[in-house]
Amino acid sequence: MFGTLLQAGYDCIPINPNETAVAGIPAFASLPEAVAATGTFDIVDVFRRSELCVEHAREAVATGASCLWLQLGVANWEAARIAADGGLAVVMDRCTAIEVNRMQRAGPA
Repeated sequence: MFGTLLQAGYDCIPINPNETAVAGIPAFASLPEAVAATGTFDIVDVFRRSELCVEHAREAVATGASCLWLQLGVANWEAARIAADGGLAVVMDRCTAIEVNRMQRAGPA
């Protein structure tokens, strides 16, 4: 997924406290740390178990993201409510790589 987004021209910043880099891109331990170093994110793309998403929704709102995206198989209505109440678009149970590929096949609107 990460590689698909990079190949499509998206800037991707990995956030994982257990990694120092992903695909050669420096990783950050937390969303606030990444935002402090790189600026606000358009999409916070979450790959965590559904029950762990509430804190990520709060961080996405607090750091000024535009969208909270919970990956395929991940859904949490409390996290969605927090993000929506904070003005973010919300996507749940969808894969960004699948959607990018679908949009590329569809061509310009």
